[in-house]
Amino acid sequence: MLAKALKTRRNEYVLASKCALFKKDGKPTIDGRPETIRQQCEASLQRLQTDVIDLYYLHRLDPNVPIEESVGALADLVKAGKIREVGLSEISSDTLRRANAVYPIAAVQSEYSLWSRLPEIQMLKTCEDLGTTFVAFSPLARQFLTGKAKDATHYGDGDIRTNNSRPRFEPEAFAKNIQLLEPLKDIAAQLSCTTGQLGLAWLMAQADIQGNKTLVSIPGTKHIDFMRENIGATQVQLNDSLRDEIGALLHEDMVVGARYADGQMKVMDSERDRD
Repeated sequence: MLAKALKTRRNEYVLASKCALFKKDGKPTIDGRPETIRQQCEASLQRLQTDVIDLYYLHRLDPNVPIEESVGALADLVKAGKIREVGLSEISSDTLRRANAVYPIAAVQSEYSLWSRLPEIQMLKTCEDLGTTFVAFSPLARQFLTGKAKDATHYGDGDIRTNNSRPRFEPEAFAKNIQLLEPLKDIAAQLSCTTGQLGLAWLMAQADIQGNKTLVSIPGTKHIDFMRENIGATQVQLNDSLRDEIGALLHEDMVVGARYADGQMKVMDSERDRD
């Protein structure tokens, strides 16, 4: 479907894809070996029916493969004209610096929202130092910031809120977490927007010390109504004072539960920035 949509308008879009995390025999597998990266890139190009991918992410760091080897393979794909830019996902600041020494990293994609603030510890500053764009995934906190989310018992087994991201959606934890939205509802009402739009506007209001906007958020758009609401966030303007007030009203320190289950937290390279 995506290949068909891109076919006649390819130059109008920035096409991003990922490698190194996939399912093998039904189980999630991380494989950052150069040969796997090359194979997955070729497969993506064929599926997308395109000659080049604009931004190609290493989806997860393979603990068994030095980051220098994985990025070296991605750099070779740039030289071969298969991809245009190299990105990384859910990596630590130290890993980013090591990777950037091999080849300039165009973008780092990690979770960032009002209730997941890990990038503020080191990553945002590291991206600023290196000229790397930060891409925030799950900016609506898996629907939590919209006020429409429910606890984990309301979702099927395949939903991330019932497995990897379950801790914050456990019924007892969720009952406490949902109360954190109350002060944001008041601000959203004053600005004539939804709490979801307020959360996205807060992200878009982030800037580096020079005042430059160096952050891109990628909210989910599974339904056309979601897309319309997300676009509406661009009309919500926050000054520095209000941005900081919102950031203080809902912070990760107030949230009950980790962002991922224990097993996932242990393999997330990005979590090393908390050390």
